[in-house]
Amino acid sequence: MKNKRAIYITQAAMIAALYVVLTLFINTFNLASGAIQIRISEALCVLPIFTPAAIPGLFIGCVISNILTSATIWDIVFGSLATLIGAFGTYWLRKTKFVFTLPPVVANMFVVPLVLKLALGLEDAWWFLLVTIGIGEIISICILGYLLSKLLYKYCNVIFRMDENGRFYEGKKAVKED
Repeated sequence: MKNKRAIYITQAAMIAALYVVLTLFINTFNLASGAIQIRISEALCVLPIFTPAAIPGLFIGCVISNILTSATIWDIVFGSLATLIGAFGTYWLRKTKFVFTLPPVVANMFVVPLVLKLALGLEDAWWFLLVTIGIGEIISICILGYLLSKLLYKYCNVIFRMDENGRFYEGKKAVKED
């Protein structure tokens, strides 16, 4: 039981760290925050289809990323909560094809423009922000994230080890290693 908890915490920490690194990388191109953002780290929002440890990992990674990219307190709190909601949605829809990519897109598409509008005082920018954030999320999650899920599915039995009994998580069920 302790080994399973250690694996869960390790997976969550690795996902959080990867989210931060990818966000900081894309931030060098000024695409991690603002009205136009293609946060490639959001592609990791598909990981809850492989492991529930991705849910806290994505949330913690988003909080840390938002702090490090000098986001406003509103973005740190509500932007990170949008990623958390999206991660839960992806986990709940993990048995669907492609539909699992939509919860993070929808959550961020509606929350982030509201946060930017409030934080930056952009009163008339709601629809512009909704479209630009939505397009960035579609690129990051529906395209890059979906491709990532297809690639990882081939190796999920190796990457997402679940417990000391040799069971691996295969997206839909845990299976015994042959």
